[in-house]
Amino acid sequence: MKQKLCKILFNLDVLIASIVLSVLIILTFAGVIFRYILGSPFTWLEEIQLGCIVWIVFSASGVAFRTGSQIAIEMIFDLLPQKFRKAVNVLICIIVVSVVFYLFYQSIGYINIFIKSARATPMLKIPYYIIYGIAPVSYIVMIFSYFYSMIKS
Repeated sequence: MKQKLCKILFNLDVLIASIVLSVLIILTFAGVIFRYILGSPFTWLEEIQLGCIVWIVFSASGVAFRTGSQIAIEMIFDLLPQKFRKAVNVLICIIVVSVVFYLFYQSIGYINIFIKSARATPMLKIPYYIIYGIAPVSYIVMIFSYFYSMIKS
């Protein structure tokens, strides 16, 4: 039971991204039908699509780090002599972690701005801090996933 719970928690980001992607596909398909066949478009659809895309991108980003699917220029790395590869790996790790921590710090600032300004979407009045609130969580998941993939490999 404990192992199953750990597996679910470990893949929670995949589950969230999958559910949100399904919602996005269904609503977009329904929006096309209502607009072009029934002549009654959803005026609020763009706001939901924005939120879905943001949530898909940020919730799936940890998976990219965990599986090693993030962008890398391995051709240049493979050309380096073996004794320099370890030092370059450490440098890359420092850069990746620094950039992700910087993005985390900046995202907290943006979320605070959205909270203080009470900005919301025009039609559905969804607060922007809900739409973009996934970002700081995602950056933390990215860091853990990055170290997990490094330890695993």
